Amino acid sequence: MSASSEDNASRTTGEPDLNDRALRDRAVLAARGKAPFDVLLSGGVVADVVTGELREADVGLVGAMIASVHPRGARSDAGRVLALAGAVIAPGLIDTHLHIESSMITPRSYAGVVVPQGTTTICWDPHELGNVSGLDGVRWAVEAARGLPLRILIEAPSCVPSAPGLERCGADFRADAMAEMLSWPEIIGVAEVMDMRGVLERSPRMSGIVQAGLESGKLVCGHARGLEGPALQGFVAGGIESDHELTDRHDILSKLRAGMTIELRVSHEPVLPEAVAAFREIGRVPQTVTLCTDDIFPDDLVKQGGMVHLLRRLVHYGMDGLEALRCATLNAAQRIGRRDLGLVAPGRRADLVVFDNLETFGVRQVFVSGIHAASDGDLHIAMRPDTAAPPGGTMRLTSVSASQFLIPASGAHAMIRTVSKPRFTQWGTREVAVRDGHVVIPADAALMAVFNRYGASAEPGLGVIEGWGEWTGAIATTVLHDSHNLAVYGRDPDDMALAANTLIASGGGMVVTRGGRILAELPLPVCGLLSTDDPQDVARQFVAVREAAASVSTWDGVPVMIKLIIGASLACNAGPHVTDLGITDGMTGEIVTDCVLAS
Repeated sequence: MSASSEDNASRTTGEPDLNDRALRDRAVLAARGKAPFDVLLSGGVVADVVTGELREADVGLVGAMIASVHPRGARSDAGRVLALAGAVIAPGLIDTHLHIESSMITPRSYAGVVVPQGTTTICWDPHELGNVSGLDGVRWAVEAARGLPLRILIEAPSCVPSAPGLERCGADFRADAMAEMLSWPEIIGVAEVMDMRGVLERSPRMSGIVQAGLESGKLVCGHARGLEGPALQGFVAGGIESDHELTDRHDILSKLRAGMTIELRVSHEPVLPEAVAAFREIGRVPQTVTLCTDDIFPDDLVKQGGMVHLLRRLVHYGMDGLEALRCATLNAAQRIGRRDLGLVAPGRRADLVVFDNLETFGVRQVFVSGIHAASDGDLHIAMRPDTAAPPGGTMRLTSVSASQFLIPASGAHAMIRTVSKPRFTQWGTREVAVRDGHVVIPADAALMAVFNRYGASAEPGLGVIEGWGEWTGAIATTVLHDSHNLAVYGRDPDDMALAANTLIASGGGMVVTRGGRILAELPLPVCGLLSTDDPQDVARQFVAVREAAASVSTWDGVPVMIKLIIGASLACNAGPHVTDLGITDGMTGEIVTDCVLAS
C-alpha cells in the first residue's frame, strides 16, 4: 500500500493520519526532548521484530504516533507515565484473514472482544454476508466496520457463489461486481479465491474476477486446499498470492516455495506442529508467513481468544515466541502494505500491546493509534452503537413438511450413492431397504437436506451421509458454508421438519430437536448469520446447541461436529457435498439429483 493509500485508509476508517504535519512536528520535538510525550511507557522490554531482540527500553507516544524508543529512564516528561515493570511492549496483532460471521456476532461486538486480547487490525472477508445479501451485504459490512477501536480492513468477496453451477445462494458476483467493490476505498483487495477449478480452467467468470483484482493493484488472496504440483503452479500463475488452507509440512513448504504468503490459522490446529517442523527443516521462518484466525466460534473467541491464542499454541508446539510475534505483526503489515503498522519504532502508528511475556502472552495493556483502549481484559473506551441497519428478507422460504425429507424408491431394496466420511468426503454406494415407497435411512447413517432459502425452489437437495454415527434427533442451520442455505440433518422426518420450520420462523440460526421438542436454539436474525446479543450470551447459546447436537448423534467426532455440520455443503472442495441442487463434486462438477441408482 502506498503512502497515498495509507492516507486514503485513514480518511475512510476515521483513524488519525500519521502524515499530518502538526503531528509530525510535535513528535520530532518530543523525540528530541524539546517537548513532553503524551504517554510514556516506562520500564518495559521492547520486542524488536526486525532484529529479533528483546531489549530494555522506554517508549514515548505523541498522539497516534510512536515518537521515541529510547533507553530506560532517560526521560520522565510526559502527560502520563505508565510503569510496566519489565513487561514486553509489542506491536498490535494483525489478523490477515478472517470471517467475522463465523463468530456469529456483529463487527462492533467482535471489536469489543478482540481488542482487549491485543488484536488491533483485521482483514475481514465478508464472504458469508455477500453470499446471503449480495452487494448490500458487503456495503453493510463496510458501514458496520466504521468508527470502532478495531481497524477493520475489508476484502471484496470473490466467490459468490463459491461453486457456480453446484449451488445457489443469495447473489451472483461477476467481474463487474468485483470491479465495483474494488473501487471503494475501504476495500483492500480480492478476498480468498475459492473456485480453484475456475482459476485453473481459465473460466471467463473467474478469470474476470481475478483480473479485476490484478488491475486494481490491490491484494489477491487465495484458497488452495489440496493443490500441488502443476495445479499449484498454475493457481499461483493465475495471480493468486496467498493461502490459509494448509494441510501438512509438505504442503506448507510447497506453497512457500511457490512464492505464496501463507496464513497459519488457529482454526486448524493440527497443521501448527507441521508448520513448526517445516520451519525447522529450512532453518528459518520466512517473511511470507503470517497468522490468521479464519473461522472462530463464539465460545472459543470469548474463552480462549483469537490471535493471542494462536501465538500461545505456536509456542506450545516449539516455535520461538518472538518469531511467532513477527509473523503476527511485521510480516502481516508487509503483506497488507501498511508501512505504519507492525513495529515498535519511531514514526510508526502507536498500535501497541503490553504482554506479560512471549510464552503465555498475557495481555496487560492495549493501545490503538495512541489511545489506551484496554487493560487486563477490559475495554476502556465506549463504542458507538450499531447504527447501520443490516439487510433483511433473507429467509424467503415457506414452511416445509415431513414428506420433503423422504427419498422415493420402488421395490423392497435400493442401491444408493452416499457421501462417505464427514472429513475429506468420498463417494460411496450402499444397499438400503425400501418401505412404503421411500428409502429407509440406515441406523448408522443420516439424511442431509439443503433448502434454497432465497426463493429459487421449494424442494431440497437430498443426500445420505455416512460416518456420523447413529442419530436420534435433528440439527438445522442457516450457517452453511458457503451458500448459507438451510441445511437439516437427521433420520426422523418430523424432527427434521420441526428444526427447519423453527429457523424459517426465526429468520435463521441453529437448532437441535428430538422427539418433537426443541433441545437448544441459537437465533441469528442478521442474515441468518449474526446475533446482536452480547458475545457472552451468544457463546452460551452456541455451547448449548453444540452440546445438544452431541446428544442426538453417537459419532465420536463430537468436538468438531458443528464445524463439520456447517461445512458439509462446501461445494468448492473436492469430493461429494450436498447442496440445494443435490450431491455435487467441486473438482469434477458432477451433480447427482437422485441418489437412487437402482431399485
